Amino acid sequence: MKRINFATGLLAMAASMPVFALTPALPPEATQPVAAATSAGPALAAVLANDLMLRVSIDTNDAAKSGVPCADFGADSGACATGRLALVNTGQARITGDGWKLYLHSIRRILSINHPDFSLRHLTGDLYELTPRSGAVTLAAGERLEVPFVAEYWLLRYSDVLPRPYVVVAGAAPAVLRQNDTEDETRYVDALPANDNSGVPPTPAQIFRQQAELGEPLPAREVAARVLPSAMRTNVGEGEADLRGVEMSLPDLSPGQVEALRERAGSLGLAKQGLPLTGVVAPHALPADIAVAGGYRVRIAPSGVSIDAFDAAGLYYGVQTVLSLAPAGGGRIPAMTIEDAPRYGHRGMMVDVARNFRQPATLRRLIDQMSAYKLNRLHLHLSDDEGWRIEIPGLPELTAIGARRCHDLGETRCLIPQLASGPDNRSGGGFLTRDEYIALLRYANDRFVEVIPEIDMPGHSRAAVVAMEARYRRLHASGNEQEANAFRLIDPDDTSNTLSVQFYDRRSNLNPCSSGALNFAGKVIGEIAAMHREAQAPLNVWHFGGDEAKNILLGAGFQARDGKDADKGRIDMGAQDKPWARSPMCAALLKQEGVESVDELPSRFARQVSSLVNANGIETMEAWQDGLKHAAGPRDFATKNVMVTLWDTLFWGGAETARSWSAKGYLGILALPDYLYFDFPYTLDPHERGYYWGSRATDSFKTFSLAPDNLPQNAEVMPDREGKPFEVTSNGPAAHVYGMQGQAWAEVIRTDQQFEYMVYPRLLALAERAWHRAEWERPYKEGERYKLGDTDLVDKRALARDWQGFASVVEQRELPKLKLAGIGYRSPKREVAETGIEKRE
Repeated sequence: MKRINFATGLLAMAASMPVFALTPALPPEATQPVAAATSAGPALAAVLANDLMLRVSIDTNDAAKSGVPCADFGADSGACATGRLALVNTGQARITGDGWKLYLHSIRRILSINHPDFSLRHLTGDLYELTPRSGAVTLAAGERLEVPFVAEYWLLRYSDVLPRPYVVVAGAAPAVLRQNDTEDETRYVDALPANDNSGVPPTPAQIFRQQAELGEPLPAREVAARVLPSAMRTNVGEGEADLRGVEMSLPDLSPGQVEALRERAGSLGLAKQGLPLTGVVAPHALPADIAVAGGYRVRIAPSGVSIDAFDAAGLYYGVQTVLSLAPAGGGRIPAMTIEDAPRYGHRGMMVDVARNFRQPATLRRLIDQMSAYKLNRLHLHLSDDEGWRIEIPGLPELTAIGARRCHDLGETRCLIPQLASGPDNRSGGGFLTRDEYIALLRYANDRFVEVIPEIDMPGHSRAAVVAMEARYRRLHASGNEQEANAFRLIDPDDTSNTLSVQFYDRRSNLNPCSSGALNFAGKVIGEIAAMHREAQAPLNVWHFGGDEAKNILLGAGFQARDGKDADKGRIDMGAQDKPWARSPMCAALLKQEGVESVDELPSRFARQVSSLVNANGIETMEAWQDGLKHAAGPRDFATKNVMVTLWDTLFWGGAETARSWSAKGYLGILALPDYLYFDFPYTLDPHERGYYWGSRATDSFKTFSLAPDNLPQNAEVMPDREGKPFEVTSNGPAAHVYGMQGQAWAEVIRTDQQFEYMVYPRLLALAERAWHRAEWERPYKEGERYKLGDTDLVDKRALARDWQGFASVVEQRELPKLKLAGIGYRSPKREVAETGIEKRE
């Protein structure tokens, strides 16, 4: 066994090795089994699984400053980290390097390893194959062997280092390393560098917030009278009402809707008998400014509660307002009048069930809380490269193969493991059956929550592509060639060399030039629309997806190998293609239709799919903004409306993005990563889970502080992801914002418990901003400039006072309700401002 000095080894490696010191990735069908089976296989696999441990240390996240030639290794923007993979024998038996391979996951591209006795091969996505050289590796009891590596970008969080590496031995089932089979990353991560942003100074808004929290507590009556989300107008009267129980009379609601409200009251500990509550739909009785969809007036008196509403939704929300005032377990609430209406028609939450599946019970708990806080759109991201999550009659392979992961490198039985699922779906697997989806729709519909299904295409489609290839092989083998090709999603002659944003090959993209792709889209849309009809639940919006159909190696952070820019990775640019660039099907289509570039194919396909959406009676098609960028405007599409989910960060031009899409006539939905991605960490603490490319820390206060109707204003309140000020000037007329939504992407949210920790209590801050416009939000004014530490237009003291009231209600009244509901929320007492300053207990 040879040990290599890491610092000198890297410099030697740079001089002697090619840019990518990995075995080139091969398509799974080209891989070979480990070796011929032997009777010793199961015994060896058992020893390895029990005794071998993989530990990881990260040495530096700015390796270029340490002399590592990151650009030569092909790192995007010349940014790389260095670290060590340590194989540790924790048992008593000697381990040799013969007859086994280790499979490990990395969300960062591993660009190189430096050990003569190991080879590393990227398979696809985050899965790598580490192979010891036969006869060269021996690990005695207690011995540790280190393999230095270079990875792209940085690894700042424990959650960056994924668990569940597994070993494969011929003749034995793949086996997860027992000591790495954990959701506690600190058990196998030896070291991380110090947090890069630990010294970020507090912003004025954070200072005022801290002063407010450390000052005099709010009067109890003021907290008791505050609704969450806040109402347009409240007028507190004399006396109190006893809300230990409630007796509802709501003739204008359906039995299911009334039962949902009674279940909510019961979950808060309220009895079925008690304070009389009556409500009717009476739009004529309301003032003009609340006589809108979802508007209502509530009158609370010691003798009972009465509600007048514009429509059934307003009546439902009026009851939820009363229940919002109730303490957990019931109690007395102030007599008062509340007049209210929603800020936006779209108040949503997106859940990624594709990367890692969420159980129906968890989704129902989410719907309960969305309903309680007046969020009305559940956007389900049902498909992606890593999984397909809804049963489609007639296409069984979608779930039989696309919804499960196993160690089948040819992917004839399943997808290969991703995102630390292990070879046996210890996390990640599952799908909604047709009956489960219909039941979920009915449950949501009774709670005034619409479900928006998203089937992502043409990018992020690998699970569907692999599944439909399995279908093709099955039918082709039976001689039914026409049917075999009916839903095939690739051009078999396409040789384009691409790497997707999350490191998949060309099968990440279905081929929009094939007839099978459009057939497939029509089949899936029709079947899901039928489920909505059977559930008697509206399908008003279809989400097309459309994002990130590109080759990441052709991005701005890369250059040709003879380039001289140290801030760009050097790669063989001549070997890289745009998606479908070498597809004969697409070449013929481009020539036939006069389309200038393959860049236009996603938007062209979106226009085609919109006709299918419209044919199924769905009025609105929605897409992530990059999926429609080559369309002239919403009139290009067949649906009545076109919504765009806007996901630029504000410091990368998100305000101008929202304005420009609005100017074209699209309905804009804010999904700003720096404020509304709930898969990002709460704080700078490296133990906090999450991706952080758009924000190093997004606590509830940051989400609460968002001014969605005047996006430039936010540049004066919060810094960019590095803690640095940035400037935004409001150019042109104001963007028309149709709505906003939170996002819970699931790459490093493997369990339902982790999901609830990440979503709650940030969901409550989302609801506050989506429903209510605060007084400290400035009106949009063209030509107004905002910059943190430079301009002083925003009333930050008013923001802090408003936060103090909101946070007091959350802590005193709403968290006990989440606890009663069995929600695994993150306690705000742990919350740290983006500066790293601990919040007062």
